[in-house]
Amino acid sequence: MFFDNSVHFAATGQYRPANGADAQDGGVLRRAAGYRRLLLVSYHFPPVGGAGVQRPVKFVKYLRRFGWEASVLIAANPSAPLSDDSLLGDIPAEAHIERARTWEPNYSMKAKLASDTTSTTTANGPRRRLVGALRRAATLALQPDPQVLWLPSALRAGSHLLRRIHHDAILATAPSYSNLVLGALLKKRFGLPLVLDFRDEWDISQRYLENARHDAFSYAVQGRMQRYILQQADALICTTKSSARRLQDRAREAGSHAASTCIYNGFDEDDFAPGRAAADIAKPEPNTFRLVYTGTLWNLTSIEPLIAAIEVLDASAPESLAQLELVIVGRRTEQQERLLDRVKKTQCRLRLEPYCDHSRSIAWMRSADALCMLLSDVENAHRVVPAKMFEYLSLGKGILAIAPDGEATDIIKEHNAGHHFQPGEVLGIASWLLERIRGESRTLPNDNAAKIAQFSRAQLCEQLVNVLDQLPRAP
Repeated sequence: MFFDNSVHFAATGQYRPANGADAQDGGVLRRAAGYRRLLLVSYHFPPVGGAGVQRPVKFVKYLRRFGWEASVLIAANPSAPLSDDSLLGDIPAEAHIERARTWEPNYSMKAKLASDTTSTTTANGPRRRLVGALRRAATLALQPDPQVLWLPSALRAGSHLLRRIHHDAILATAPSYSNLVLGALLKKRFGLPLVLDFRDEWDISQRYLENARHDAFSYAVQGRMQRYILQQADALICTTKSSARRLQDRAREAGSHAASTCIYNGFDEDDFAPGRAAADIAKPEPNTFRLVYTGTLWNLTSIEPLIAAIEVLDASAPESLAQLELVIVGRRTEQQERLLDRVKKTQCRLRLEPYCDHSRSIAWMRSADALCMLLSDVENAHRVVPAKMFEYLSLGKGILAIAPDGEATDIIKEHNAGHHFQPGEVLGIASWLLERIRGESRTLPNDNAAKIAQFSRAQLCEQLVNVLDQLPRAP
């Protein structure tokens, strides 16, 4: 069986129309009176966790406030490393969840295959080479990403859903970029207007994501796929203004007339309500300055400049450095783990926390004296704005931004939300840390609550609905 049909989120076993207002007509379930319906295509969805899941979840949470209801097409058995049950509470009872199975191996098996290819055990040399060759062949074939193995059953499930329930538009969000291909195929089959939501630019992800292919074949295939989905799109959404401009250019090159709009990531006021955050995370000890980073550490958000600054202080002011507590919350690549090993050789107090649910992550942010935002000095980083930054802004705590000039640092400066250093300004970062450890310069909270409200998830959903309302009417 490829998919599970008619799954109401509250596990009723059947689809329940909002307000009981839908009616069966010739085998097609019509929308509730006064509401239009959106099909959201998102392989990753709760209980899968991660920063990328929050955007589609928050859209679904707030859509009904603005006259839309949601169906969500998700993977029934997602091959994903992270889970977060706390996000389940954001999904409204009216949401219709359609699940389709993927043919991917589970994540632990994928991780084992990856480790087999990097093992240095001599006895396993022939096996390692064989597994490595098979893995390289598989990744070369799985374009644009391994989630393409979800596409056949998801296309079947999505088609069945669209025949049963009347929908007015399709929104496909990426990564995974297979979601966009699926959205384009469904649009072509049913004629519904299609919106593509790029949480990350395809071109940037292809360059920097772990296990991304950098060969000419992959670039050619994915370039052709991207042109195809842009040609099918009726509207485009990006998470930064500079990415929206870049994607608009890409669309015109592909012969598409779809307009590109920026809808930032943001924060949900409900997540910061009293009693929502974990209560077991203590405040820093007296005379301790706690700097917290939350999110993934990888090649696009390398922590090396901060570590280099800590090493400078370890050589010049070790007694003061002993009052710095650096807390890292989230997933880390092996390369970043090796960099963090350098901190363990200094007087800095290092606390490494694994990925945790969203409410606990917010509790760590709340406990901080300052929050850290990182972007590596690499090509196109100026078009990236880390999603966590908006939650940082909402807390009103000072942000230590270590990043090249770009849209993220412009937002921080505009809201007087922190201090910005280039990744190469190691001595400046060290000086900033020392001043705050010694209390010579306080990290003041910003007072831009009214301006920061523009990044609330509810307001951002309203921006999405403005895009949806301008789409051509579905047949």
